[in-house]
Amino acid sequence: MRGDIETYFEDGRWKNRVEGNDSASSTHLSKKDACTNGREMAIVHAVDHIIRDRDGTISEHDVYPRGRDPHTVAS
Repeated sequence: MRGDIETYFEDGRWKNRVEGNDSASSTHLSKKDACTNGREMAIVHAVDHIIRDRDGTISEHDVYPRGRDPHTVAS
């Protein structure tokens, strides 16, 4: 799989899709469930997880694995 995972709201459902795909990989009734599933997908495939609010703005952007995040300071 290539492409980041995006969690977004569409047609009354929270969905996850792989960046570049037209269709959702999964659909959920709650944002929490969609985010949990999206995070798991991103961790397994070592890609970013982008979470959008209902209005489409990005509310979170997580990088997996964490060591790949350029904003993380190594100790």
